[in-house]
Amino acid sequence: MLQIFQPCTTKDRLYVAIGLGLMSIGLFGMTPDVLAHAVTAGDKGYIQETTGVHAIPFIYLGAKHMMTGYDHLLFLLGVIFFLYRMKEITIYVTLFAVGHVVTLLSGVLMEISISAFIIDAIIGFSIVYKALDNMGAYQRWFGVQPNTKAATFLFGLLHGFGLATKILEYELSADGLLPNLIFFNIGVEIGQFLALAAILIAITYWRKTSNFLRHAYKANVFIMMLGFLLMGYHITGYFIL
Repeated sequence: MLQIFQPCTTKDRLYVAIGLGLMSIGLFGMTPDVLAHAVTAGDKGYIQETTGVHAIPFIYLGAKHMMTGYDHLLFLLGVIFFLYRMKEITIYVTLFAVGHVVTLLSGVLMEISISAFIIDAIIGFSIVYKALDNMGAYQRWFGVQPNTKAATFLFGLLHGFGLATKILEYELSADGLLPNLIFFNIGVEIGQFLALAAILIAITYWRKTSNFLRHAYKANVFIMMLGFLLMGYHITGYFIL
């Protein structure tokens, strides 16, 4: 959480206004096809034709999903934004990982079907929530600080349903389902590690500059805007498609 809370200046309000404007474009200017939560046609075709246990393809698919999952990466960026010690980063990332493993496996094995648009809108909300937390909004508005570890685990569960939704769209064969799910999750963790490493390198370099704290608030306003934008995309898709 941001230690030096900066009041909302005229410039900060401008950032919010830009964010709301972009969100409006997302709500009303996108077509249903752009909003669709689609599985890559090539990947889907390959998986549907595959039976038995296939370690490498599922590890690849899991890593690809995480590395290209901008919603998951935005949330992780928010989580580690003000974490400086590797021990703290490890705890929070582990809580997130355990959460999405639980719902990934249970969601697929129990065939819990949730609209991809709804779950992705909730994931967008998790980004907004974390950005507001980083800006110290809850302390300022309500005088309390939510349990950040519990929130990270809870949103990990919700993100896991997003992964499960993706897997269910693949229509996996029952032959080798559990091992393939485990391999997919291994791929997700590999992708998460690689993406997190890149994020940490970039943000560590930024922290060493003199303008980090000065621009940290604005950066989280931007992250919040992207979360609202994702929510707008998927809520619109839910009602249009």
